[in-house]
Amino acid sequence: MAPSGTSFDPADPPRASGPVVDYTLARRSVLAALRRGAVATTDVCDAHPELLRAGRNIGEPLDERCPVCSHETLRKVSYVYGEELKRNNGRVVYPPEWLDELVREHDQFTCYVVEVCIDCSWNHLIRAYTAGRLFSGGPVVGRREGSTNGGRRQPGHREQG
Repeated sequence: MAPSGTSFDPADPPRASGPVVDYTLARRSVLAALRRGAVATTDVCDAHPELLRAGRNIGEPLDERCPVCSHETLRKVSYVYGEELKRNNGRVVYPPEWLDELVREHDQFTCYVVEVCIDCSWNHLIRAYTAGRLFSGGPVVGRREGSTNGGRRQPGHREQG
């Protein structure tokens, strides 16, 4: 398992998605700076009250201890952002099956996965990835003229015949 509390299993990738950015190295760097004294605990244990509430009430427990306070109160919370999501833009993904529904209904959006300690307020971005029909191999519907793809076929787009 990676130090971020997550591991990549090729047999079980993080759903149908496009590019993935993993923030494990940034996390390690922040924790090293904290241990050196270059960063104050108050600078890294600063979770927003809404993130803490989401972590406490619907966050998925992680199998590792908080890297700051060592309590077993580390949770994973996912958020989705994208123009197409309209009223769902910026919402917490709950229940987890809702993400599958968003992938079926929208061409593209970004999912951010955050870890948060509900005791000391440590929080860090674990991963960000792009998801949606463009990356799932399903049909892309409702593309408008003048879209930003310049008339090129989108990745994963299948011609309807």
